[in-house]
Amino acid sequence: MQDLKILAVDDSPNMRRIIVNTLRRAGFPDVMEATDGRDALEKMKVEDFDFIITDWNMPEMDGLTFVNNVRSTGAFESLPILMVTSGSVKADIERAMKAGVNGFIVKPFTPQTLVDKIKQVMQTQ
Repeated sequence: MQDLKILAVDDSPNMRRIIVNTLRRAGFPDVMEATDGRDALEKMKVEDFDFIITDWNMPEMDGLTFVNNVRSTGAFESLPILMVTSGSVKADIERAMKAGVNGFIVKPFTPQTLVDKIKQVMQTQ
């Protein structure tokens, strides 16, 4: 599982750095960053990814719109997606799951929570 190519999508440079550093320390060296949903979709046109971690609240294209775009593309319909957000409203979690998110974590989270959630999502694939 450590050979996963992961795309980390978040408008916050600090949060992207936290995610990338956490993943690399946990043995996931192949991580690419995107600043929002639009940027991520552009990167997905030229790179193949095995896993996506995306924030919900972003400018240009938010995480939910991004997930809907990913899921509407046949090649990506089963690509594992982990949604990260600062809100834990049940209705939002349900909307994300209906859109096709495979897992959900709420900020702030520990490095172990992130790694555990990735493993959990990958085991259900």
